[in-house]
Amino acid sequence: MSRFSKSVLILAFGFSALGASTATLAFDNYAGVGRQATPAEVKAWDIDVRPDFKGLPKGAGNVSRGNDLFEEKCASCHGSFGESNEVFTPLVGGTTKADIQNGRVGGFVTGDIPQRTTFTKVATISTVWDYIYRAMPWTEPKSLKPDEVYAILAYFLNLAEIVPADFELSDKNIADVQKLMPNRNGMTTDHGMWPGPSAAKGGMGNGGKPDVKNSACMKNCKKDVQVGSVLPDYARTAHGNLEEQNRSFGPVRGVRTVDAATAAPAK
Repeated sequence: MSRFSKSVLILAFGFSALGASTATLAFDNYAGVGRQATPAEVKAWDIDVRPDFKGLPKGAGNVSRGNDLFEEKCASCHGSFGESNEVFTPLVGGTTKADIQNGRVGGFVTGDIPQRTTFTKVATISTVWDYIYRAMPWTEPKSLKPDEVYAILAYFLNLAEIVPADFELSDKNIADVQKLMPNRNGMTTDHGMWPGPSAAKGGMGNGGKPDVKNSACMKNCKKDVQVGSVLPDYARTAHGNLEEQNRSFGPVRGVRTVDAATAAPAK
């Protein structure tokens, strides 16, 4: 099958989930290519969990069980207690009791947060549940059962000092835990291109209007502007020597990160 045919097949599959009429249109345009997805096939892919908890499977898991599962399936990448910076940035840390009360991580407001972690950034607990369920462990995604996901997430919540050590997270109380997320008020939909009325008018959107105004220079512009990316010192060695992991050809060869914090780009 050609690359074009594969693309069309994927397109037809995606359209089938939107409705029979749309799928029929795709099949009319590409006769003999693909077929309409069955309800069972759509259901197998439709496993995301929304912030309003639609799609959340029933189940429960406690902190103790989550601790055991984490050590077995997660610690090799995230380290014990989720604090390792060797493969990924830490999962927990950087939040305070005041953040849990206010729903906004104070370190972001003051700018003195030491390092971003999962629980400093994420506003909705459903996001964490959904990601673990669909993508973890990295070496065996979608292998965790709902009860195991609840347990691992309960363990995370305890590490972040959001719930006590004897807590059991379930589909019955996860909405209550959402009210304790340290950065639950750190996300807004009052920005560009979000549909619906703005927050000022009682809605959650921005009327679909861009939130930036372009003032690009068109002539006599300064030419000393440099665009680049700088790794903070604490993260330079988190993933080993980047020079060895990037391509060995082209203008960008990667940065040697294991020798010194100010290493120059490889030549």
